[in-house]
Amino acid sequence: MDEAFWALGRATGVVALVLFTVSVLLGILTRSGRPLFTVPRFSITLIHRNVSVLATVFIGIHLVSLLADSYAQLTVVDLVFPFLGVYRPFWLGLGTVAVDLLIAVVVTSLLRRFIGQRVFRVVHWSTYLMWPIALAHSLGTGTDAAEPWFLILAAVCTVAVIAAVVWRVTAGFVEFRSVRRAQRFVGELPSLTARSGQSGHALHRMPSAPYSAGPRPTYPNLPDPHRSPHHLSTPAGRRP
Repeated sequence: MDEAFWALGRATGVVALVLFTVSVLLGILTRSGRPLFTVPRFSITLIHRNVSVLATVFIGIHLVSLLADSYAQLTVVDLVFPFLGVYRPFWLGLGTVAVDLLIAVVVTSLLRRFIGQRVFRVVHWSTYLMWPIALAHSLGTGTDAAEPWFLILAAVCTVAVIAAVVWRVTAGFVEFRSVRRAQRFVGELPSLTARSGQSGHALHRMPSAPYSAGPRPTYPNLPDPHRSPHHLSTPAGRRP
């Protein structure tokens, strides 16, 4: 049974590393605003989230299988607090650090509406630190770390992430993002103009309200100061 848990832990660890690599690449591509061939940007964002969730699931299976394996000699405390394990404490501790960062990213993603966009982005930037730590953990503790296929896989993942990060900090990435924002603003101008025009026409078409909605007020007959008081004393308004 220990052999089965050990094999499951190895397999899920390798798959999780590949999925996290794809997640980092898709995250950088999402921030650039560029489509992926014919895939639009919003679809890339959705794929990025699904890949991240799937990688988190594989990490969970990886941890549970190692806890069940007696050879790894891991406890729940070792999965939360780094560098306390018996078997290769340093390399296992790196994996614990990566798991702690992953938990922080997952929690802030779930509480994104409550903590604000700024806090979410600051914590989300830790994925750039989590990925190399996870890679070092897999190279230091993985049973297949010396195998040629795993070294090739790790090299491909490393080259892809480094190339994406270098592109992320170049001027072309920022320039394209600025162009995307400008194009989006220009594209919204006709609709904004139409809305403002409709509001103006609506105001002109509104009927003018009368001065008073009720009946016209009546006033008592006041004396005319230019006429004689005798004129007011007779019913017919003539002099006697």
